[in-house]
Amino acid sequence: MDSYSGDTSDISYLDEAPVIIAGSSELALARARRGIEASGRRVGASALIADAAARIDQQVAASAVWLEIDEDSGAAMDDLLTQVSRDVEAGRYAAIVSTTADLLDPVHVPIAASDVDLLIDAGDADRAAALALAVSRSVGRLRLSDIAADNSSVRLRQLSDEVNRIAATLARLSSVPLAPAIQPNADLAGEIPPVAPESVRSVIRARRLRTRFFDEELFTDPAWDMLLDLLQAELSHLRVPVSSLCIAAAVPATTALRWLKTMVDQGLFVRRADPHDRRRVFVELAPATSERLHRYFAEVNRTMMV
Repeated sequence: MDSYSGDTSDISYLDEAPVIIAGSSELALARARRGIEASGRRVGASALIADAAARIDQQVAASAVWLEIDEDSGAAMDDLLTQVSRDVEAGRYAAIVSTTADLLDPVHVPIAASDVDLLIDAGDADRAAALALAVSRSVGRLRLSDIAADNSSVRLRQLSDEVNRIAATLARLSSVPLAPAIQPNADLAGEIPPVAPESVRSVIRARRLRTRFFDEELFTDPAWDMLLDLLQAELSHLRVPVSSLCIAAAVPATTALRWLKTMVDQGLFVRRADPHDRRRVFVELAPATSERLHRYFAEVNRTMMV
């Protein structure tokens, strides 16, 4: 494990605190280190999952914590994710968790309600962008007065370069939903009309059929795909875990998770804990969302919807 001095007396935007990394294996640690150093950041300390909680507690300052998880570390992983989520909400540092699609459900549960950035099978560009975002959020908590007191033109140019670097990295981010408040105008009076499960399945099949003839990127619409999937599940009395919903969104899992968070924040979706597995949550339509979808299908009736 690397050592790092806790002296932060000279920290500024230009001499930011390091990134602390934790990994589920030595290979995971090595991958995280390569990505962070390639982004021009400094790695301050590294530890395996079992030792990471204590190491983070000892850290005086960190611009971000990066967790690289390529295997399930059980309770130690759960505890660490919970601690990191709590620290992020307290404003201690920003955090990124990078993992694989098969670990999405257990990794997602402890951090779902926080501002921890979760990356799923992410490429180098998305990893660099996530790190730039995280550091840009956290450096403001460091010594701003250091910059204000320093009139050096060299430092100002360096700061400008840093801002430009972050901006260029952010430009590579996948599309993120804007999450405006939804104010539909539909008249919701009267009895809720029934919807046949086959009607919803037909729409989903028709939407998937388009990719046989056109580039699937022309039809990216994760919010609608998730709404349809959850309606179909509701009508069929099925429960949908986060990982399955991300697949239904038909976009990269990291992008789907951003949309999921938006839909939950807007009150369109509801997360439910799995009563039989505390490391998994299900997603379902909020009652008002379900009602609106029922009325939508009833109004469209037999019209082809693609």
